[in-house]
Amino acid sequence: MSLPLIALFLAAFAFGTAEFVIAGILPEVATGLGVTVPVAGYLISGYAIGIAVGGPLLAVATKKMTRKSLILLLGGIFTLGQVLCAIAPSFELLMAARVIVAVVHGTYFGIAAIVAVSLVPPEKRGFAVALILSGLTVSNILGVPGGTAIGNVLGWRATFWAVGIIGLLATLTVAVFLPRSAASATTAGDFKREFKVLGRQQIVASLLIVILVMIGQYSLFTYITPLLTNITGLPTATVPWLLLLYGVGSTIGVFVGGRLADWKLMPSLIAILALQAVMFATIFFVSPYPIVMAIATILWGGVNFAFGSPVQSRVLAWAADAPNLASALIPTGFNIGIAVGAILGANVIASGPGYAYLPLIGAISSALAAFVAVVSNMLDKRQGLLPPVAVAAE
Repeated sequence: MSLPLIALFLAAFAFGTAEFVIAGILPEVATGLGVTVPVAGYLISGYAIGIAVGGPLLAVATKKMTRKSLILLLGGIFTLGQVLCAIAPSFELLMAARVIVAVVHGTYFGIAAIVAVSLVPPEKRGFAVALILSGLTVSNILGVPGGTAIGNVLGWRATFWAVGIIGLLATLTVAVFLPRSAASATTAGDFKREFKVLGRQQIVASLLIVILVMIGQYSLFTYITPLLTNITGLPTATVPWLLLLYGVGSTIGVFVGGRLADWKLMPSLIAILALQAVMFATIFFVSPYPIVMAIATILWGGVNFAFGSPVQSRVLAWAADAPNLASALIPTGFNIGIAVGAILGANVIASGPGYAYLPLIGAISSALAAFVAVVSNMLDKRQGLLPPVAVAAE
């Protein structure tokens, strides 16, 4: 594994920790700033909106920058943003700092994927994308518990200082090890090309798949703790350990998906999506049985995140001549799906069916995603088109 890829992974880990660690210190933040916990929860939704809206816009606005310069700029803003979070005297200023970080977050994951695939031969591009995505899953396993522990001992502001230090170290690592020429073959045209690429059926289908998959995942995962305690009957103290294993399974799934993307991209993606639907249906039937449900939850984590590398590899391949906006829209799709999934799950719970029926949302949405992938693949074969080649920057 090359040092430049490790540097990109560390930055992804920092961004992932920044996004998710707030959940572990939310009550402390609410108390410290004199707001209620529900109000403090807007720090999570505000971050998601920042990624979804600001990330793509910043990606297009900075497309003329060299990739290394842009990543260093994003890392610098991220570090400064964490400092602002740590010293924010009010909820409003903390929200503003979080949104700033979210915007650079949305841009980073799109650009980092472009850079990562440029550093490896074509047969290893899926693995390179998987390494970047694994920064998110590993942040859930290590970053979030570690940041929460720091907040519990030293106060919630210390958590932001710690994440800022991680961001600074990651930025310095990128500065030292990432070649200046990384991803130098990139879009050189005007903004019209960036938007024109979005009309390709492969890009439209991939973004729709991302949204559908995340709706299914987060309609269930958002409420996984009450499902495990109320339906499965697991003790509350057991749930964090099961979620830790879920995170481990997710990380393994990311790399398995990367290897499959390098092997046979579309057949692997279709199979993964179909298997997701099967796992959701399995969880629906086994949720009342603790041991079987625990095993199913871990396997579900692995299948959930295995789709990320194939779908992102496909976007990068079919947007090679103008990758900035298309790649930045992948995090947007993720966050749209997360938001819709959480709302849809809440409505199912509130309307009467309850937690036990949440997996059915995932089964349906994953099946729809698999159908979209099948149709898109059929169109590929019928049209006989090849992915475009990258265009050298002017």
